Amino acid sequence: MAAEQEKEDNYLKGRGSQFNPHNHFLKNDYVKEHVEGIDDWETENSKTTFIFGQSKSIVNKVESPDVGMAYSLNPYQGCEHGCTYCYARNAHEYWGFSAGLDFERKIIVKKDAPELFRKFLEKKSWNAEIISLSGNTDCYQPAERKFRITRQLLEIALAYKQPVGLITKNALILRDKDILQELAKLNLCMVYVSINSLNEDLRSRMEPRTTTARQRLKIVEQLSSAGIPMGVMVAPLVPGLSDHEVPLILKTIADYGAKNAGYTVVRLNGAIGSIFEDWLKKNYPDRFDKVWHMIQSCHGGQVNDSRFGQRMLGGGNISKMIKDTFNLHCRLNKLNVDRIRLDSSLFQIPGSQLSFF
Repeated sequence: MAAEQEKEDNYLKGRGSQFNPHNHFLKNDYVKEHVEGIDDWETENSKTTFIFGQSKSIVNKVESPDVGMAYSLNPYQGCEHGCTYCYARNAHEYWGFSAGLDFERKIIVKKDAPELFRKFLEKKSWNAEIISLSGNTDCYQPAERKFRITRQLLEIALAYKQPVGLITKNALILRDKDILQELAKLNLCMVYVSINSLNEDLRSRMEPRTTTARQRLKIVEQLSSAGIPMGVMVAPLVPGLSDHEVPLILKTIADYGAKNAGYTVVRLNGAIGSIFEDWLKKNYPDRFDKVWHMIQSCHGGQVNDSRFGQRMLGGGNISKMIKDTFNLHCRLNKLNVDRIRLDSSLFQIPGSQLSFF
C-alpha cells in the first residue's frame, strides 16, 4: 500500500507525460529517463509558460497524403491539453525542447500570426485552397482564451472569404460561433471535433487537460444547429482501450448532429513511444502487455509504421476489424453520405475591385 501511495503522490496530475525524454537534436541533455537511476530527483508540476516566437511564415503546405488537408496554420506550438499520444509532440524538439513535459508546459505563441496570414492571402499565387487550423496543435487550447489569436484568424478569413477547416477538442470554440456561422452561410468553413472515447475516466487520464466528451458533444450539437457543417474524428483509437467504443461513439455523434466521421489508429513515432509506454504502465499496468502488443500488431510488429497509406490506419487483423466496424456503423448512422465541399470562388482581397475567380 505504501508503494502504491508513493506512486500516486509522484504522479503529475493534469499532465499526460510524466517526464522529458531526450531531445535527439541536442548533444547534451539532463533528463529523467528512469526513476530508479536518480535518487534525489524532484519533479515539479510547474505552471505553463508562454514563449513568444517570430515566424517567417504561418501557412504550411502539407505534403502527407494521409491527413486530408492541403495547407495548415498553427497559431501555437506545444499544447497544454497534454494528450499522451499526440503526434505533434515530436515537432517540439525542433524548437530545442523535449516532446514530453516541455510540450505541455512551454507553449510557443505566434502573436504575429494574423499579420502573416494577411500577407499570405495577398500573394498573387494564392488560389484560395482550404486552410486547416490545428493541423498540428489545437488552435483552441487553453492559451487561446488569453491570446485570442484563432479568433483574429477567423475574422481575417471572413474578410477575405477564405475557406477554412478546424479541428479541436476544446469547447472554447463555442465562443466563436458567431464568426463560424457567418463563414458557414457562405460555405466557407467546416468543423471537426476530436472524440476518441466517451469514457470519462479514460479521457481524464489520456487527455488530462481537454474538455469532457459531454462538452465535445455539446460542440457538435450547438454548431450543427447553427448551420455549421460538423464532423468528428474518432482519433486515435487505441486497441484494447477504446476501439470497442466505435459503435457507440458513431451512433452518439450522429444523434447530436454530426454528418461526417473519420478515424485513425494510434501510432507511437519518435519520442511518443516512450511517453505513451510510460503512461500506459502507470495507468493501466494490468492491461499493458495486451494493449502494447495490439498496437504492435497494427504496425507490423512495431508501435509505428511511417509508410504513407499505412501509418494512420495500420494493417493486420486488428486494424481490419476496426476498419470494418467503423465503416459498418457509419453506414448504419448515415455518416459520410455527402462530402463537405467548401467554396473557394468567393475569395477576394478586401478593397480590391474584382474577385480572382
